[in-house]
Amino acid sequence: MLVTGVGKANASGAVARVLDPARHSGVLCVGICGSLPGGPGIGAVVLATRSVFADEGIQTPEGYQDCREMGFALSPGVCDAFAPTAGWRTILAPLSDAEGVIATVSTCSGTDELAARVVSRTGAVAEAMEGAAVGLAAARIDPRLPFAELRVVSNTTGDRAGQRWELAGALATLGRVLGRHHD
Repeated sequence: MLVTGVGKANASGAVARVLDPARHSGVLCVGICGSLPGGPGIGAVVLATRSVFADEGIQTPEGYQDCREMGFALSPGVCDAFAPTAGWRTILAPLSDAEGVIATVSTCSGTDELAARVVSRTGAVAEAMEGAAVGLAAARIDPRLPFAELRVVSNTTGDRAGQRWELAGALATLGRVLGRHHD
């Protein structure tokens, strides 16, 4: 287990520093997430069908363009969305309450408008700040390594004043899912 800290830079940097394909057979990114409009409720365990970058790009008056649309690849030869292998999905699906795209963001959706844009751009059911970046770091080290993302919903997204949070409960659920009971 590697505790990476919050955000893309912390998580991808930590994984890049430690991941050794000779010692590790894959990467499982776990943590908490925010439920996007129409997404699962607080406390739900979510298995990412894909971990995608939601805000790597440019916002123009004509609309949003991701890096690929701008003519830049995030990493030559490596994709920008990461899905669990069939084997990992078989293992992790029984632990989850929902499956869907998890968007990796630098700026969390603290407005209804931003939450709706993340859903529109990515089709995501939840957002977090690390998954796709961890997947990218792992793929750059060894694209054959399996990767998956599993999250527990700790909060709603949208206008900050209307958000609901249950961080302690989400962390307790995550501990139980990982087999780490704390009484």
